[in-house]
Amino acid sequence: MRGGRAGNLKISQKGLYALQAMMTLARRHDQGAIKIREIAAESDLPEKFLELILLELKNARIVDSVRGARGGYQLRRDPAEIPLSDIIRLVDGPLAPMGDAEQLRGLIAKDSDHRALYEVFLAVRDAAAKILENTTIADIAGTGRGPKGKGRAHTEDRKKKVEA
Repeated sequence: MRGGRAGNLKISQKGLYALQAMMTLARRHDQGAIKIREIAAESDLPEKFLELILLELKNARIVDSVRGARGGYQLRRDPAEIPLSDIIRLVDGPLAPMGDAEQLRGLIAKDSDHRALYEVFLAVRDAAAKILENTTIADIAGTGRGPKGKGRAHTEDRKKKVEA
């Protein structure tokens, strides 16, 4: 691709670990703070790497840390209010399965010979972003608030708002 590179949606190992940790925190959302070693064991994640990820999530105000004997980490919001896109953007950057949207719009404007191709890539990018923005941690965590519970209804409401 001239002027840019079309890639596919890449989620780093760190991004996958962050999503897995968030799923564990969502499943135990009503239990208060969870110790890092428990999150690591339950999610089958390396504890040292998990510490760095949780610190990043804390700095982004997605999780809270609690000090003391009963300390650990917990979600700041209900899992049904945390879209996957927030976590992926934080850890891996823009949602860019086919190059970022601005780059693609620039190519559409500049490269008339390949405009239709870039328009398809932009549509794929937009569709992937929409799915990640409308799927919450609750939807994938199996918390009962996900696909069959409250989280799914919340997600359906969000989809209607996006489409409107």
